[in-house]
Amino acid sequence: MDASLLFFLLAVLVVAILVLITINLTKKHGAMFDKEAYQVNFLRIENSLQPGNEASYAMVIIQGDKLLDKALCEMGVQGRTMGDRMKKIGKEKFSELNKVWHAHKLRNQIAHDNNFQPDYKQAKNALATYKQALKDLGAI
Repeated sequence: MDASLLFFLLAVLVVAILVLITINLTKKHGAMFDKEAYQVNFLRIENSLQPGNEASYAMVIIQGDKLLDKALCEMGVQGRTMGDRMKKIGKEKFSELNKVWHAHKLRNQIAHDNNFQPDYKQAKNALATYKQALKDLGAI
């Protein structure tokens, strides 16, 4: 084999290896969450749920949903909406996917139906679901 051809093939091989190494080093390997910040935020949300304070019921559901969506975004899960992101990640990460969907639908009902007011039990269950989902993702 000609020396210049051998040199060319060796150069192509070296470039291909460097490209593969670069791709591997730059791709997302999952989010490195600031667990303390997530725990503080979630505890603040949890502590704002007060029996008898109906305004707090909707607020904690919306805030819990926002925190979970923030975690999904930090993980690099693609999607225009949280629902799109949840579809992408699905059962791969969530131990209780149906409960997460239920909590998110409850949030949507609060946001889109002016006459809907969740009760204390719904808010408490949604918070427990968001807490488990955040644990599943490794955020708390």
